[in-house]
Amino acid sequence: MQSFIYEALPSRVIFGSGTLARLGEEVERLGLRKVLVLATPRQKADAERLANSLRGRAVGVFAEATMHTPVAITEKALLAVNERAADGIVAVGGGSTIGLGKAIAVRTDLPQIVVPTTYAGSEMTPILGETRDGVKTTQRSPKILPETVIYDVDLTLTLPPTISATSGINAIAHGVEALYATDKNPIISLMAEDGIAALARALPVIVGDPSNHSARSDALYGAWLCGACLGAVGMALHHKLCHTLGGTFNLPHAETHAIILPHAMAYNAASAPDAMARIARALGVADAATGAFELAGRLGAKRALRDIGMPESGIERAAELASQNPYPNPRRIEYGAIRDLIARAWSGERPKA
Repeated sequence: MQSFIYEALPSRVIFGSGTLARLGEEVERLGLRKVLVLATPRQKADAERLANSLRGRAVGVFAEATMHTPVAITEKALLAVNERAADGIVAVGGGSTIGLGKAIAVRTDLPQIVVPTTYAGSEMTPILGETRDGVKTTQRSPKILPETVIYDVDLTLTLPPTISATSGINAIAHGVEALYATDKNPIISLMAEDGIAALARALPVIVGDPSNHSARSDALYGAWLCGACLGAVGMALHHKLCHTLGGTFNLPHAETHAIILPHAMAYNAASAPDAMARIARALGVADAATGAFELAGRLGAKRALRDIGMPESGIERAAELASQNPYPNPRRIEYGAIRDLIARAWSGERPKA
């Protein structure tokens, strides 16, 4: 018998097609009258349409969300919250927008409604990663977890195939690390394997046929499951590396995850054989790390850190940062091995244990 602790997170999920139409109901259910709608500059028009649909319950749009959640942007958003006396937040978009909403919530305890348009998964977690002076740190608090998440499959139909691919691999990474987490449990492991399988099944279809509604539904379902795993158990080497690389070199979040994942899996493979067997089964391959690397290639995702803007001179610095401050991981963190891992990921080599 396996002894474990399972703690369910108190969030409300509305999943389906056309579910965005229920946003007004959720705003009313939470007793909100003056919500501020958040977005990135690229999604400002969508946010404005959403605000207008709330019929007087929105006090405007703040459309300056930025990847890695810079504290300076959060402070600017807080001014808008205070000036408009907002009593709640609606975040529409991917990880950048969701991160900004969470950064506001942890400072104000304002209720959040999240409408994801990618497969980031951040909406299902009480975890916030934010950047100050080029250093990314994380914190965990019940205040960070959104009150309601509205998953509308229709909103993902226009997500470009390349973004769908990297966002989906990012979601797979949450499930991967949940399977070898030190605080894993059978419930989360079931969710992780099913989530990985759903994404692995859906992403190749989406790249070939972006409007395939069934595949889009599978991918969003898988992202939800993997995001819930991210929120329920601790993450390890992969997430530490991605936070270090993203925060230090301002690399795009999802692309960094897509590149690092196979290498982090290979690093941990011998120390987590049961997890790797489940991952391989979910991916439908013989070897988990190789399978993840080849999946990224089939999806057209970049597989080298140098191709997304990381300088070769940063390898040593990244290895130093990732090796500092001990954190749970199946295999001991060793500077030399981590440096070699990052060097392989920088040049786009195949993963190696």
